[in-house]
Amino acid sequence: MTLDTTRDTRHRNPFADHDAIWLFGYGSLIWKADFPYRERRPAHIHGWVRRFWQGSHDHRGTPESPGRVVTLVRQPGERCHGMAYRISPEVLAPLDVREKNGYLREVVRLHFDDAENDSAEGLVYLAGPDNAAFLGEAPLDAIAAQIAASHGPSGANRDYLLNLAIALNDLGVEDDHVFALATRLDAEAR
Repeated sequence: MTLDTTRDTRHRNPFADHDAIWLFGYGSLIWKADFPYRERRPAHIHGWVRRFWQGSHDHRGTPESPGRVVTLVRQPGERCHGMAYRISPEVLAPLDVREKNGYLREVVRLHFDDAENDSAEGLVYLAGPDNAAFLGEAPLDAIAAQIAASHGPSGANRDYLLNLAIALNDLGVEDDHVFALATRLDAEAR
């Protein structure tokens, strides 16, 4: 698979005939919703955890020195909290470009945090271990050091991590992986 997955992901749209689609954001889509949406609600998905295991060659790093951004990793019994957006199908085209570095659209069941037993099918951008930008697991200190040193066209990789930690904190969400990395980044900066 190439680094640019735009063409591949555009074929993954089971909601093409819908007036609106729910999209689940678990990384920068939580705090950087630079796209039009009809509705925004805190939500979670079951069976996944957020991990800084995806390389960023186009936003928070470069091809020569990739940054690290989040993807989802299957973990039964866990929940990944984020933000759900109800969007029109046309919004997916620019998001496909934004998420082109190894991410593909996948269908998930979203559970809304603001209403018990309220859920819907939606889409998520997922970068699995078979994509060319996948970096995989590493010791937290090594991940933090890579994030601290990386910078790309969208800015410093550290800003991505810290903005995500702030957004999760604002949502009242505990995420040991993200918060442990943010703590290491703060300690490294001192």
